[in-house]
Amino acid sequence: MFKLVGREIFELEGMRCLITVEALGIFAYEYSLEVNGKTFQKFREQQNKRLMTWYADVEGKECRVCLEKETMDVWVNGIQMETTGEFTDEGTVTHFTSGNTHCCFKAVNSGKRNIGIVHELYVNGRKVDQTKPQS
Repeated sequence: MFKLVGREIFELEGMRCLITVEALGIFAYEYSLEVNGKTFQKFREQQNKRLMTWYADVEGKECRVCLEKETMDVWVNGIQMETTGEFTDEGTVTHFTSGNTHCCFKAVNSGKRNIGIVHELYVNGRKVDQTKPQS
């Protein structure tokens, strides 16, 4: 339970979070959230730069698939997947399985300097459209 006003610190998946509740009047309150010392909005902006997210149907269930661009780590519903990388003529392919389903990320050069590398998710050979970051 949180106090009516004040600060409460808690951990969530290894991240330090802080909720602050301030009274603005008799029955009005302002809430703010910080994650790892950053405002929630700034934290989300940084995550959207580091991670790419797709929602894909895997074995009849909607799964959230995330690719961490710097490390090429793959996460499915918050669980890190074991991956295998492969170099091809077009770029790289990162293979992983979720359940019995073969999935892969293809990283290819867009041919445009301002865009750079393009990452695409394929589930059972079918391309999955990327989910746009929420603002």
